[in-house]
Amino acid sequence: MSQLTARALRKSYGGLEVVAGIDLELAPGECFGLLGPNGAGKTTTLRLCLGLTEPDAGTINVLDWPVPRAAREARARIGVVPQVDNLDPDFTVRENLLVYGRYFGLRDAEINMRIPRLIDFAGLSARAGDSIKTLSGGMKRRLTLARALVNDPDLLFLDEPTTGLDPQARHLIWERLRQLLAQGKTIFLTTHFMDEAERLCHRLAIMDRGRIIAAGSPRELIGAHIEPHVVEVYGDGAQAWAEARGAGLSERCERAGETVFCYARDADPLLGDLERQSALKYLHRQANLEDVFLRLTGRDLRD
Repeated sequence: MSQLTARALRKSYGGLEVVAGIDLELAPGECFGLLGPNGAGKTTTLRLCLGLTEPDAGTINVLDWPVPRAAREARARIGVVPQVDNLDPDFTVRENLLVYGRYFGLRDAEINMRIPRLIDFAGLSARAGDSIKTLSGGMKRRLTLARALVNDPDLLFLDEPTTGLDPQARHLIWERLRQLLAQGKTIFLTTHFMDEAERLCHRLAIMDRGRIIAAGSPRELIGAHIEPHVVEVYGDGAQAWAEARGAGLSERCERAGETVFCYARDADPLLGDLERQSALKYLHRQANLEDVFLRLTGRDLRD
């Protein structure tokens, strides 16, 4: 039984179709990632699934509730971590959890039983009585995640949960998300971090210009859309080398700034040639999800 099903979902603003007939389905206990460049329609899709935006067409079912008609009932079993922390700065860590729990109709006694576990989950046991204004960005992000669990939801919507965090804070958030998955929670994740998606997600959909252009597990997407080896070549002569030598020794080469990316099924000919190019620097690595993302959505900057 699916935790979320969307069929032929559409939404337009001012004549521009930002969600163009997409289908989604989330299985219980999985982390599903929705990826895409800025303006692809990811946040609008999340708002549609949460019943915060009315679709122009299509059907949405969340936790057996039709959305948006029964969005209020569905949201009682949902946790949401928005892009921007919206904690109340006038309350302490503990008070933020208490007040938020009341929105779900929970009694104070029940919330108070949950608060120690949630604060421990956020790694803030020593800061329970502190004002939100004294917390670092990483602490606030962890508290926002803990707050989303106050109603013990079955399904979590995480909209770019680690944006703006340092590597240590990101890894701690990832650890907490893995704990939730181990508990059987279902996660709907949007992110611009390809390594985050590759580490956490069981399945992914890549969205661009309102449409789903690819879907599958991270390994399936990499295997289907990109050559297994990537050689990044740097230096003033990289482009000239690529045109003279690299293009013939690889399946394809792409330039981004001062770097040439060579994609190959067999990297040995490329590496052998580069060893003789003393003026060039290079890096050989396995293809990853970011390579797939850039191939499918392009390297041009989106604003």
